Amino acid sequence: MTMSNAPQLLLVDDDPDLLRLLSLRLQANGYRVATVGSAEAALAQMDIALPALVITDVRLPGQDGLALFDQIRLRHATLPVILLTAHGTIPDAVEATTRGAFAYLTKPYDSTLFLDKIAQALNLSAPPLLGEDEAWRADLISRSQKVAELLAEAKLVAASDASILLRGDSGTGKELLARAIHRASPRAQAPFIAVNCGAIPEQLLESELFGHVKGAFTGAVEQRDGLFQAADGGSLFLDEIGDMPLPLQVKLLRVLQERTVRQVGANHAQAVDVRVISATHRDLEAAMAEGSFREDLYYRLNVVTLNLPPLAERREDISLLANHFLQAIATRYGKRLNGFAPDALELLSMADWPGNVRQLYNVVEQVCALSTAPLIPASLVQRALRVPALDMLRYADAKQKFERDYLIRILKLTDGNVSDAARLADRNRTEFYRLLQKNGLDPRMFRGDEDPVVIERQD
Repeated sequence: MTMSNAPQLLLVDDDPDLLRLLSLRLQANGYRVATVGSAEAALAQMDIALPALVITDVRLPGQDGLALFDQIRLRHATLPVILLTAHGTIPDAVEATTRGAFAYLTKPYDSTLFLDKIAQALNLSAPPLLGEDEAWRADLISRSQKVAELLAEAKLVAASDASILLRGDSGTGKELLARAIHRASPRAQAPFIAVNCGAIPEQLLESELFGHVKGAFTGAVEQRDGLFQAADGGSLFLDEIGDMPLPLQVKLLRVLQERTVRQVGANHAQAVDVRVISATHRDLEAAMAEGSFREDLYYRLNVVTLNLPPLAERREDISLLANHFLQAIATRYGKRLNGFAPDALELLSMADWPGNVRQLYNVVEQVCALSTAPLIPASLVQRALRVPALDMLRYADAKQKFERDYLIRILKLTDGNVSDAARLADRNRTEFYRLLQKNGLDPRMFRGDEDPVVIERQD
């Protein structure tokens, strides 16, 4: 990656020495950096050029970093923000993360952790930057290496007029890829027509594809062109080609061989210039073996094969797609949604996704419709995924589990600092230490600078 297309970061801090130090460190790691000393200057800078990530101190002159975060959320809902905070402002930073801030780091912070958080924020929040020559694939949002290799092949074959067969499970985005191939081809200015061969009754499919003359059958009250004529000069996408009836396969083969179409009931054929892209989730080799798909048609359609990976094989794209869908759907619903809570994103990333990208879109649409808060919680994602809840526990066991999980989470947030943890829990230090001992937890376990320590739980 050249420096010209490296991610642009915006640093906001009123300490010029710290800005200088952070800038040098980030530039040494391949980032472009802009620096400002106040929230007001940051907002002005974003009006000039929108960064990929904002890193801001909580304590600033004038508006503080939390007010800046709120302004960014209003203006640029998907822009990730990392907060830098001193111990005294930890509760405010924790509150901001529940409202959609990507993360907060306490000063002084570990430089490796700092760089890791920046990389995570950019990976989760920012779609890959596309140049003008990549606009053809703008709808195929991905950072997966598998998808990158697929798109490189697709762009190569798009330049030819060869028939293309797209293979992949239902919901993987075969029509999106077909449209992208059309946009990358010399036929881009001509029509792109899509038809699902399995969704149209057999008796209507022939007329739909090839058209009919007046009186060709009952109800044919006027002449009508078919989809081949509509796509003349452009591309015709035949989805679920494996569901096409055998008699129609013969007629399709003749069209592909002769480049002419005869309408139902017509005596003469007419020339058409159409590039055919077909798709299937069926095993066409097995269909040929059992006699339900013609071998000669298979080889005519299958000049080039492109295989779309299932979503489970491109998990690095899940959070990217989920956030993209969320913003698009929230805009359509007129709702202000900032993103997913971290545990909600984790649920999405670990799900099986048998329905692939289409299922992910449906899940995001459901949580978008039901959400009453700006940040989508894990409970809504769990409901949409139909993930079974935890096994029912006795009340006393459930209470104990909640208490221990709560203590572990709060110690992680404060890096094992008991004073900060007790303050967040609204307990005095003595009482908090008693809770830790009761649950077998030692704050040194969470500081990261010593070997883990476990103390015996007091029941």
